Amino acid sequence: MLSLERLRVLHAVTAAGSVVGAAAALHVTTSAVSQQLARLEREVGQRLLERRGRGVRLTEAGALLADRAGELLAHVERVESDLAGHRGTVDGAVAVAGFATAVRGLLTGALGELRSRHPALRVSLSEREPHEAVPALRRGHLDLVVAQDWPDDPLAVPSDLSRRHLLDDPFDLAVSPDHPSAGRDRVGVDDLVDLEWISWSSGQICHDWLVRSLSTDVRGPRVAHTASEHATQLALVTAGLGAALIPRLGRDPVPEGVRFVPIDPAPTRRVFALWRTSSAPRPAVRAVLDALAPRGAPTGHR
Repeated sequence: MLSLERLRVLHAVTAAGSVVGAAAALHVTTSAVSQQLARLEREVGQRLLERRGRGVRLTEAGALLADRAGELLAHVERVESDLAGHRGTVDGAVAVAGFATAVRGLLTGALGELRSRHPALRVSLSEREPHEAVPALRRGHLDLVVAQDWPDDPLAVPSDLSRRHLLDDPFDLAVSPDHPSAGRDRVGVDDLVDLEWISWSSGQICHDWLVRSLSTDVRGPRVAHTASEHATQLALVTAGLGAALIPRLGRDPVPEGVRFVPIDPAPTRRVFALWRTSSAPRPAVRAVLDALAPRGAPTGHR
C-alpha cells in the first residue's frame, strides 16, 4: 500500500522543482524529504529521482507516479470537502491571499464580516501578487486567491482552478491641482501619451498596461519615477512630479492636493476569486466566496 503522505512529498518535489523547495513548502527538513522519497522508492521498487547537477529530476516512473499522486491528492481533497459539506458547519482554517489594493479595499471588510458570522472559522490573510499566489494555491498552501488581470492581457487560469468574477475596477488619472488636466471633466487616452508618469516597476501588471496602451511608434510613455505603493505614487503626485494611474479599489486614504480625472474610455482591470475546484464543497471556502460576493465597481472622484 502506497503511503499518501509520501505521495504528497513526491508531489511537492514536482511542484517546487527541488528537494529544498519541497522541504520549505512542507515546513520540514530536506533530510526528512529525502528519507520519505527513499522509502517511497523502496515501496514501488523503482527509481523515482535522479541527480542532475546540484538538483534532481524525475525519472519516467517518478513522473508517472507524481502525475497520479496529483490526481489522488485532488480526489482526497474532494472527499474531505464533500464530508465537510455534509457536516455543514463553517469552521476550520482557510488561507487567503490577494494583491495589495484588494486586501485594502475588499478583503479586510470581507474578513471582518466572516469573523462576525462564523466565529469558528479561522482565516489567515497574506498579500501576494497573482504570479506568486496562483502556484501556491495549486500546491495547496492557499485555499482562495483574489487576483486581477486586464481584458487585453488575461491571466491564464489552470484547469484545476475555478474562477468567479468579483468586480471591474476602473482607473483614474491622478494629478496635482496645478496640473493642466486638473480642471477637466475627463480626458481621453490620447491625452495621456505626452504626460510625465509616476508608475509601477517594469513587470507589474499596471506598469505593463501603461506601456501597452501609451506606447507610440516612436517611444513608450515617459516614466519619470517608479513606486510600488499607491501611497508613494500619490505623494509624488502631490509634489507635482508627474501624473499617475490609480485604481478606485483600495484608494483611500488620499492626501490633500490630489485631483482625480476620469479617463474615457476608462482603463479597467478585472478582479476575481480563484480556488481549487476540488475544494469547492467545503463550507469554509463557500463562506469566503459569499463574503466576497460581487459588490460593483468602486466609485467616487476627488
